[in-house]
Amino acid sequence: MRNVERMTSVKSELLDIFMSMEVDEHAQRRRSAAQRSLRARRGIELHREFQKLSRDIAPLPDDDEPQESELH
Repeated sequence: MRNVERMTSVKSELLDIFMSMEVDEHAQRRRSAAQRSLRARRGIELHREFQKLSRDIAPLPDDDEPQESELH
């Protein structure tokens, strides 16, 4: 009877360890997914910022060339 109790105790302890490992792995996967999502979002934001900057600093028309509004 003593061996059965000990075996049950060991099984229970192993199950607890396994479950703890599963919880830790799940939390790590969730953190990794959140980091990937943030990096992707920041990449999209940077892309849009560069596009806007490119439009904002696009070459301005030369002063020597007549403007379209001056031609009409």
